[in-house]
Amino acid sequence: MFKGSIPALVTPMRADGAVDYAAWETLLDWHVAEGTDGVVVGGTTGESPTLEFEELAELVRRARDRIGERIPVIAGSGTNSTAKSVELSRALEAAGADALLAVTPYYNRPTQEGMFRHFSAIADAVAVPLLLYNVPGRTACDLLPETVVRLSKHPRIACIKEATGDLSRAETILHGARPGFQLISGDDPTAAELMKRGACGVISVTANVAPRAMHDMCAAALAGQHAQAASINEKLMPLHLAMFVEANPIPVKWAVARLGLVGPAIRLPLTPLSERLHDDVLAAMKAAGVTGA
Repeated sequence: MFKGSIPALVTPMRADGAVDYAAWETLLDWHVAEGTDGVVVGGTTGESPTLEFEELAELVRRARDRIGERIPVIAGSGTNSTAKSVELSRALEAAGADALLAVTPYYNRPTQEGMFRHFSAIADAVAVPLLLYNVPGRTACDLLPETVVRLSKHPRIACIKEATGDLSRAETILHGARPGFQLISGDDPTAAELMKRGACGVISVTANVAPRAMHDMCAAALAGQHAQAASINEKLMPLHLAMFVEANPIPVKWAVARLGLVGPAIRLPLTPLSERLHDDVLAAMKAAGVTGA
């Protein structure tokens, strides 16, 4: 289920801040046509901190209806409250999610034992697979490889999205985890190299803007064609970096709006991409061969 290029989708919004469900369905159609291998709904890139539970559930329902069974729908269900994460996970499972993605509890700064109990409680509460998500640069807590290995023994904890960019973690996790447990990159610049070391793909920001190229890069890497994957990745590198010239998802949402797929609206406290950066992001899109840039 967790393989290849899986964009963490932006959430389209109208000028009044409401979710634009019509644009959402257009966006989903485009990704399927462009070869996207799965989608994450309501991740960080989808502005999860400012989405209401019912908005997120409706996005999942519509994704399930629009995509059918063609590609997996993974829903972001992690919060920094275990009880709320369990509640949201159950709701998103009921809405049709194939799997759930739960980030480490941000701001609280739990211990490794606290994170073990947190993720175990979520996995115990649902019947679909759970993906762990480690991104300490945003959350101020780091799910260590040893804890990942311990969590991998749970039959419904199926994968970790590892977004540290630390390639050395792959061997520890994959060597120690139960058979079948997967590692997926959460860091676009290093994803090709992580796949060379055993990762199954990438949950990507860049794939919002260049889905076909990201699919091709992942397909090459997973087929063992690492030189080809590296070549594609080198062309995409300016775009990978441009997606973080301001806090994600500010640049990527501007870029997807530039392609005419969504409107430019973004919810406070995030603000639209600074005008001084428009030319830089556009140049990166063009360098990556993004059609319509």
